[in-house]
Amino acid sequence: MSALALEEVTFSYGPERFIDRLSIAVQPGELVGLMGPNGSGKSTILRLAAGILRPRKGRIAVCGRAVGSLGGRTRAGLVAFLPQILDMQAPFRTEELIALGRTAGPGGQGLGVDEAMLAVGLDAKADAFLADLSGGERRRAYIAMTLVQGAMLLLLDEPLANLDLRYQLQLVQLLRDIARAKGIAVFVSLHEIWIGALLDRLVVVKEGRVLADGTPQAALTASTLQAAYDLSGPIDTLPLPERSALAGLLGRGNSG
Repeated sequence: MSALALEEVTFSYGPERFIDRLSIAVQPGELVGLMGPNGSGKSTILRLAAGILRPRKGRIAVCGRAVGSLGGRTRAGLVAFLPQILDMQAPFRTEELIALGRTAGPGGQGLGVDEAMLAVGLDAKADAFLADLSGGERRRAYIAMTLVQGAMLLLLDEPLANLDLRYQLQLVQLLRDIARAKGIAVFVSLHEIWIGALLDRLVVVKEGRVLADGTPQAALTASTLQAAYDLSGPIDTLPLPERSALAGLLGRGNSG
């Protein structure tokens, strides 16, 4: 059973279709990237998967259950969604924000609060107010909150934005380890092609349609990148030496 299944999903904000007969599946234990240019529908797809938006046509299921039929508490136990724009103004300390994940979901599959803080490198900032954290630190705090929630499906919209290379690599490693150890499906939208090369699978979209869905090596072809990003002239795919070096930092070695 897929952790997430979008089947022939159509959605529009107005008279014109924005998402057109989209089908994507994410399996338990997978770390899958969603890539495409700005305006390609990445955030909309994640909001549809989370049940925040409802499709005009098609079916969206989480762990075999129609997401639109789930009550709030039940849905929180199955799906954790982190939006791209994080604008909470409440005077929380870091530890307090992360602990909110326990109130959102049952937490059966989640990390403990201290464990999550340590995993995202904020254990020394437990008592700091959110307003005193950098943008990257705040984003890591929100990611930790979703890890505490204990959902079976993590939907993360640009979770690596505003993070330096060290934390990008650490969080990719963390998400991959959690996905595999706990059987959690992780679906993340990304801009960085080199990060996409380190995930289990990539879905490349443009104008609400899937251009490629497969391993990074299969999805990150010159023809797909040209079509997705309207590039002209010959281009190379992601350089293999760079990919191998980064993969080595994650403990994968030269996985090709």
